[in-house]
Amino acid sequence: VPKSTVASIILKWKMFGTTRTFPRAGRPAKLSYRGRRALVREVKKNPKITVAELQRCSQEMRESCRKSTITAALHQSGLYGRVAQRKPLLSATHMKARMEFANTHLKDSKMVRNKILWSDETKIELFGLNSKRYVWRHPGTAHHLSNTVPTVKHGGGSIMLWGCFSAAGTGRPVAIEGKMNVAKYRDILDENLLQSAQDLRLGRRFTFHQDNDPKHTAKISKEWLHNNSVTVLEWPSRSPDLNPIEHLWRPKNGCPPTFTIQPDRTGEDLQGGMAEDPQIQV
Repeated sequence: VPKSTVASIILKWKMFGTTRTFPRAGRPAKLSYRGRRALVREVKKNPKITVAELQRCSQEMRESCRKSTITAALHQSGLYGRVAQRKPLLSATHMKARMEFANTHLKDSKMVRNKILWSDETKIELFGLNSKRYVWRHPGTAHHLSNTVPTVKHGGGSIMLWGCFSAAGTGRPVAIEGKMNVAKYRDILDENLLQSAQDLRLGRRFTFHQDNDPKHTAKISKEWLHNNSVTVLEWPSRSPDLNPIEHLWRPKNGCPPTFTIQPDRTGEDLQGGMAEDPQIQV
């Protein structure tokens, strides 16, 4: 008999005055501690492994159990099934460029960062959200009105917007009609970029950010930026997750961002201002 067993028997006698085995608090676990640790190791080794595959692993360890038992064991270890986030596929060159960009701008002062005008395009659904919605419901109530998401024919349409913002606030969003091309992008820059910088009081010496979309890096766009003495922030390829304007576009609490779109003086384009939201802090 191990010494630990002898020690536990003596301790039980001192505390309770008996050495008999007390009744258990509940049914013994189907999965042993060793089996639970093995499943956790499999999940950490491959986070995309399915419960069915884990069930086969438990059978190989001669600890056959249900899927619900495996799920509960993983929950006890702090592991929960969630939808995987989508991230850009990066090569070694992309990673190196992103690291160099971070090291280059790591020590930028607050004044330099406040002078950056961030820009991007986005598509906003006019009816509902183009994403999954989860509901709590009883079996057999999938088609109840409260458990469904209404849809319309052809998705209800969408609107393409170009927008910009800085630490001082949001610039002038532009509704893009039809397909976006180089000529339309140059017109957006010509009619809105300098005006937005002026509205935000960035002065003439500001830094303009745009991603590496072919329309942005086209010769016409580069010539316009050069002729207007606009400094462009060098941006690493395949880095949409680094752009802070993505957090401004992102729907908040299940609702898309609110805009006030109004025709300009010429009536040739749609312009306006983003509605201020005290919950969004840049």
